[in-house]
Amino acid sequence: MVKWVPILLLLLLFFGCVRHEPQPQIQAIQPFAQEDEYIMYALDAEVNQHYVDASRYYDTLYEHTHNKEYLYRSIMMLLDSDHNDEVIARTTQILEKTSTPLPQLMRFKVAALMKQDRLDEAKKIALQLLDITKEEGDYLLVSKIYQKEEHYNMAIKYLESAYAIAYNEKVLDTLAVTLYVNLDRKEDAISYLETHNRLHGCSQIVCSRLAGFYSNQNNIEGMLSIYLRMYENKKDPRVAEAIINIYRYKQEFPQLIMFLEKYHANDKMLLQLYVNAQNYKKAAQLAKKIYDRSGESTFLGQSVIFEYEASADKENPAVLRNVMRTLKEVVLQNEDPLFLNYLGYLMIDHDLGVEEGIAYVKRALKVEPESSFYLDSLAWGYYKLGRCRQAHDLMQQVIATLGKDDEEVQEHINAIERCLEEQSR
Repeated sequence: MVKWVPILLLLLLFFGCVRHEPQPQIQAIQPFAQEDEYIMYALDAEVNQHYVDASRYYDTLYEHTHNKEYLYRSIMMLLDSDHNDEVIARTTQILEKTSTPLPQLMRFKVAALMKQDRLDEAKKIALQLLDITKEEGDYLLVSKIYQKEEHYNMAIKYLESAYAIAYNEKVLDTLAVTLYVNLDRKEDAISYLETHNRLHGCSQIVCSRLAGFYSNQNNIEGMLSIYLRMYENKKDPRVAEAIINIYRYKQEFPQLIMFLEKYHANDKMLLQLYVNAQNYKKAAQLAKKIYDRSGESTFLGQSVIFEYEASADKENPAVLRNVMRTLKEVVLQNEDPLFLNYLGYLMIDHDLGVEEGIAYVKRALKVEPESSFYLDSLAWGYYKLGRCRQAHDLMQQVIATLGKDDEEVQEHINAIERCLEEQSR
């Protein structure tokens, strides 16, 4: 058995599922001493999908109270359990006996007839129902019948009428799909969605459908426009990823940077874009923010390297001290060869402890022994110590991989060769 909840709440739960219709007079509801008990039985059967048992309990409630809500619930249970013949028989019997329209019973009968593909009968009753109610849901009911008959132009007519009542986006979605898929009226479908978008905003349903249509047409600009509007409303990481991929596909990196700067949807990618653009000042600031947020030492190391690269005065002792101090802290936690080599080369190049710098470079080479960049750093360290033959031998390995086109490599080769000439004299 389900856990009991207050009877009033249960009544609200299931009465709310059945559409109420105008009553010509106040319905006389008879007292029934066991009403609460039978409601519990019915709800328990319904929750456990014992729909026939639930229908029987609701019938008992209706017989004792004459409350039509119980009758509707009973027939709904039969419909849910595909007892369509019984639904048709019961609704027909009641409808023939009453002179007052009962729209809900008509809807049940139409639904049962549709399940049996008796579409002509269903359509006749659905059109009669629509003449009575002029309700959005009944326009949709007629449209569904026409869709099952594959009479899509007629279905569109009733979908448009349903949509005009309350501009329901779910109705619009059905309308747009029917236009786009079944009638090949692609531009009309998109026009409906875009108009709704302008007048009522970019909801998840409408904009997702638009994005799907634009994707089907390979309309990259349309997709981007929609995704940007969707992300403005709801910061969905999947939508951000789609926007990023489109900008990358179009190679519109300045626009991608602007998007990432505005929303910070992917700070690590933004950091890489700053580096690619050699905007080291912004890269340093962003790397520091990421480090402050994450505590990852990699970003602390990157922030100080980018700060140095952005510096207008790279010989400034204060700048050099800050870089060295921070990188020494980083390499205590992180044996990343990039940081080890950068620290070592900085100390070598600025004569801030050449032998110690060489030690850092050698640690980097233990991780990546074939790295031409690290071999170049080591050669430069040997040059600084006057060990030019060793430096020259290492540079031959560097040249074999990198060639002589790199400006810094060429400077090192020239300096080392001059050193060898002087030593030979």
